[in-house]
Amino acid sequence: MNKFSKIKKKATEEWQSLQDSPVPVIYIGMGSCGLASGADKIWNKAKDTVKRKKIKADLVKVGCIGPCYLEPLIDIQKPGYPRIVYNNANDAKVDKLVSEFVAGDNPLSKFSVGHLGDRKKEIEGIGSFWDQPMLKRQERIVLRNCGIIDPEKISHYIARGGFDGIFEALSKGPQKVIDEIKASGIRGRGGAGFPTHIKWQICRDEKSSSKYLICNADEGDPGAFMNRSLIEGDPFALLEGMLIAGFAIGADHGYIYIRAEYPLAIARLNIAIKQMRDLKLLGKNIFGSGFSFDIKIKEGAGAFVCGEETALIASIEGQRGMPRSRPPFPAKSGLFGKPTIINNVETLATLPNILREGAKWFAGFGTKTSKGTKTFALAGKVNRTGLIEVPMGISLREIINDIAGGVERNFKAVQTGGPSGGCLSEKHLDLPIDYESLAEAGSIMGSGGLIVMDDRTCMVDVAKYFLTFTSKESCGKCTPCRIGTQRMVEILERITRGEGEPEDIKKLETLSQTIKEGSLCGLGQTAPNPVLTTLKYFKKEFDAHIKEKRCPASVCREMVQFVIDKDKCTGCHRCVKVCPTNAIKGKSKEKHVINQDKCIKCRACFETCPDDAITGEPIKVLEKIN
Repeated sequence: MNKFSKIKKKATEEWQSLQDSPVPVIYIGMGSCGLASGADKIWNKAKDTVKRKKIKADLVKVGCIGPCYLEPLIDIQKPGYPRIVYNNANDAKVDKLVSEFVAGDNPLSKFSVGHLGDRKKEIEGIGSFWDQPMLKRQERIVLRNCGIIDPEKISHYIARGGFDGIFEALSKGPQKVIDEIKASGIRGRGGAGFPTHIKWQICRDEKSSSKYLICNADEGDPGAFMNRSLIEGDPFALLEGMLIAGFAIGADHGYIYIRAEYPLAIARLNIAIKQMRDLKLLGKNIFGSGFSFDIKIKEGAGAFVCGEETALIASIEGQRGMPRSRPPFPAKSGLFGKPTIINNVETLATLPNILREGAKWFAGFGTKTSKGTKTFALAGKVNRTGLIEVPMGISLREIINDIAGGVERNFKAVQTGGPSGGCLSEKHLDLPIDYESLAEAGSIMGSGGLIVMDDRTCMVDVAKYFLTFTSKESCGKCTPCRIGTQRMVEILERITRGEGEPEDIKKLETLSQTIKEGSLCGLGQTAPNPVLTTLKYFKKEFDAHIKEKRCPASVCREMVQFVIDKDKCTGCHRCVKVCPTNAIKGKSKEKHVINQDKCIKCRACFETCPDDAITGEPIKVLEKIN
């Protein structure tokens, strides 16, 4: 322990010297969202500009801080100033920032979205970044380092309390750690919300020559990126959490099962693991404690079903990723037949904070039955997309309107829990986000994906999309899931073609119940949720498709044709510019018309028209067929 105290002292001094650097420090968000927005080019531009202008400055890579819609983000910290955040960076903005602020004394407040930390100097027009609408309602526990530290430097993590949690655990002993986790009330953040301590206790009590801990990082939900962003921004939090969990259950081997489509997260995990081994924080007899633990990374091929515990175990063992019947449960007989605990990324990365700050502190967030905070990936038709962390119990309305900035058009639905979740309507906006409330509404928390939809979204099409996804991802082992989901997809496809029949509704409901009750694993048991919730809360749209042969949202191509209302058309020419088939004719400032023979119904013109002059008119499909 004394050896670690020396390491911590050195890391703290290194971190503090960066905060008090006599030269400017430029931080650039280099998570996947930042890189997708051009952060790598911004990095090179900043590096070249500093070099060309012969300015002394340090450049630091950080992860995603959350508001992806502001990427690329660049922070500048100068002596006498706080760390100032600038959004939507480009070459011209970087050049100006380096010339006028890094090399000069003009902070260019018009480009800033706030500062991080306490002010060292009053700056006109620049407030706290944490007061941004997307951030001020958040409680950052698991995300506390994301966007702040260099995720490839273990010293940054240690200086901010890193590994205090594992040493606290080592001083308590395994059983007291489990008791602390029980007192915190944390439940699994991967989907079902099973109390973490119960699985741990079962595994701890098993007698075995070896035990395993697995981190499930196989984040496969469409629109979900919480785990990826967390690993990219703070891989050490996950690894420390694995140390704590491994110690508590008596495991000496850990696996991180992560999809190969996450190359940056994998690269940063490998760097972090090497640095931990170099400091003897992984391996045999960690700091003389008698506790030995090491971690391996297993890259998965991206099969959604491998998010299920037993399928994931089969994949690590080199078998085809297919679930098996339970019992026995993995806590008693899992990987290689040994007791195994599987927790997801967020669950494990939260543990260091609980051990460092205490169970009572963590339980002070959230509700009576859903303690702590939860990360969510905001995607879809909201004005502010990105990653957030909020207390359990916050309402959907607060997240969508206050944090995400609402929708540009009219709100229609929100999908929670990915393909295994459900589509909730406007009447659910005041629903508190906790495990029980979402389950009662027919959805689930899931790993934390939130996809928001507006009035131009067809809910029948959405149900078809999610069910098509789960049908394709089915491993095929059990008949209800393999065949049942495919039959449901066929019915939904028929409805969206305008060929639906009234009895199709009953068929969908019957199939859904059969699949839920007869499927082997969670994939099949939850696959019908999007269909059941859309049938329940958006029944009128199914009726419109089946009885009236029209798609109210003008999405289903075989049921709609796009026409231009000449009374509304101003001849702005925007639709002409976006049409990929040159189907729209008309000179600028003159009325336009759509050639139906050329129109491929891509909706580009419909989405682009600023005057709502383009409308989707129903086609009488049955008459066309007959």
